[in-house]
Amino acid sequence: MRMTVQLLLAAFLTVGLSARVLSEELDTDVKKLSYVLGMDIGNSLKQGKIEIDVDTLKQAIEDTLNGKKPLLTLEQAQEIKQSYFQKMQEKHAEEAKALGEKNQKEGAVFLAANKGKDGVITTASGLQYQVIKTGEGPKPKDTDKVTVNYKGTLLDGTEFDSSYKRGKPVSFPVKGVIPGWTEALQLMPVGSTYRLFVPANLAYGERGAGDKIGPNAVLIFDVELMGIGE
Repeated sequence: MRMTVQLLLAAFLTVGLSARVLSEELDTDVKKLSYVLGMDIGNSLKQGKIEIDVDTLKQAIEDTLNGKKPLLTLEQAQEIKQSYFQKMQEKHAEEAKALGEKNQKEGAVFLAANKGKDGVITTASGLQYQVIKTGEGPKPKDTDKVTVNYKGTLLDGTEFDSSYKRGKPVSFPVKGVIPGWTEALQLMPVGSTYRLFVPANLAYGERGAGDKIGPNAVLIFDVELMGIGE
């Protein structure tokens, strides 16, 4: 959001327009660049889910470019921005809390039902797994580095990551991943494929990860252990 106002001002300065929307053909480099900047601004506001009044925004830009006295002092403007972002943080925190409580309940129900299914093994930590294929190689230690292929999904089936789709396995230290993986990898002989049902406390916990893994999310992984070492 910090760049939004600067980009918007740059766009208006470049094309020499005030509030008029550029509608003619993009027949010059200046117009093309200006339109690209406008796209960036629109995407930034859309992604940030920031509600604005376009006419008021245009007025503020015109007043600034024309040297008119602004309707707000710098102190008032700063206070408004601080108040807005504080409210947004509080709103996001409330939404995350509600989602975390929902995920926690759904995860508990799922894990309670899943542990009774055929072939599902539950460890002392609460990790659950199924052996899809048993390999004949050695089992890694927590000091080893391993190479795996994997796919990760949420309880609703949403896939959030897959080395298979990237077309390349990944390598990492056994202790360099989430606790559920660190535990499971040491149970797996090389050549094995396990399906892991990882409770949130053995995954990303209350914080979640990225845009797809919410707080307190139980995660499901298909993990194929391909090798130990570099």
